[in-house]
Amino acid sequence: MASSHTQDLGVSLGTLKLHNPLIAASGCYGYGVEYSDVADRNDLGGFITKSISLEPWKGNDPPRLTEVSPGLLNSIGLANMGVQRFSDEIAPQIVGGKAKAIVSVACKVMEEYEEVVARLEDVEGLDGYELNISCPNVKEGGMAFCLNPSLTEELVGRVRKRSSRWITTKLTPNMTSISEGAKASAAGGADAVSLINTLVGMAVDWKSRRPKLSTITGGYSGPPVKPVALAKVWEVWNAVDIPIIGIGGISNWKDVVEFMIVGASAVQIGTALYADPDLPGKIVSDLEDFMRSEGMNLLSELTGSLNTDGGAMVGVPK
Repeated sequence: MASSHTQDLGVSLGTLKLHNPLIAASGCYGYGVEYSDVADRNDLGGFITKSISLEPWKGNDPPRLTEVSPGLLNSIGLANMGVQRFSDEIAPQIVGGKAKAIVSVACKVMEEYEEVVARLEDVEGLDGYELNISCPNVKEGGMAFCLNPSLTEELVGRVRKRSSRWITTKLTPNMTSISEGAKASAAGGADAVSLINTLVGMAVDWKSRRPKLSTITGGYSGPPVKPVALAKVWEVWNAVDIPIIGIGGISNWKDVVEFMIVGASAVQIGTALYADPDLPGKIVSDLEDFMRSEGMNLLSELTGSLNTDGGAMVGVPK
């Protein structure tokens, strides 16, 4: 006999409610309009735009993207059109749908973060901001905001004063303690934290003995970073009370479930979208099948449900 229960994939990220836990990651989904001809944006619970700065940024010189086996190395350099053009031309096209529209903000100094958010506050329909705090803080000698918890807390606090909208900070694994960055984000008033950003990686052409990226190193993403990301999500889950958005190598429904079990309330899909723009719809269908097979009604019940009693699984090397 068929079950009369329905599967509810909805999740809560504090004040932000998503109809499913899938969010398109910044940088991999353009401004939110580029995929419209090949995929249904409403298959997503939300999407995060390319990072927006105060003025247009050219980004790094090519080559700035290269495939590695497996995964992807990028050194785009946060190329974008700037907040004014984004507000005028792009924002009206991405608001009002089923998927929540979240703007990534990346700047060089705190004052610019404040100014960008202040301008975006005048755009109706945006659902929140992801603060990409891996950009150089020029006034602090080039140190990334996320590497200094006191700067993280100050930045989030200053942006919070400019907006009542939902805010998450995107944290890097390339730091001594990602949980300290998460605590600082929470102390500053962030509603959630997003982790992890890309790992530092490098690719070399052995024939020419030259790097494959103009910047020599770049951000490494794809399936191999998943174990690192899972560990960081678990670390932060045990350190803060605000919701966590897991990022790193997610390409199927099992990945989503695993990230939620270790503490994520939602996840971001990035590199995998390049290979399959329709992937979110497929994952949603698979998650519904999984829930039916498990007799689950609420997917959100998975968050933080890791069973650590008795240690590792039987048969798995410790």
